[in-house]
Amino acid sequence: MKSLFSILCLLVLVSFQSCDNSKSEIIFHESHEPSRANVPFSDAVETADFLFLTGQIGKDHKKGELVSGGIGDETKQVIENIKAVLEHHHLSLDNVVKCTVILKDINDFKAFNSVYTTYFTKKPARTTYAAAGLAGGASIEIDVIAAK
Repeated sequence: MKSLFSILCLLVLVSFQSCDNSKSEIIFHESHEPSRANVPFSDAVETADFLFLTGQIGKDHKKGELVSGGIGDETKQVIENIKAVLEHHHLSLDNVVKCTVILKDINDFKAFNSVYTTYFTKKPARTTYAAAGLAGGASIEIDVIAAK
């Protein structure tokens, strides 16, 4: 019994030591979009198991402006922007485990959700709330965490 206890203690000690020694490298990725070359944040931050994407708005990066057409079209553009970043890192929307959605107007929830559900079929965890104002005059911003 004493040797079994000693073996268990040794296994616990080794597992704690391996946790302490396995510090994950953090990589701060610049944007793949030339129009975002000088932004003061990383497009994505990578750790051993996850990719954290910066928030995206419904901006068409090639035109340099928000898409027109309302919350539905902005939501589609936001998710297409997220897809582009994920694909640049060899991932897809299926890798997304968490979404944070910020709406300018909570009354847009139903219209946003009808677009969102067509893209996120795996149903990642999600938080949705409204804020008084978003960057660039956007109606929606979404950031995601993806598992690698």
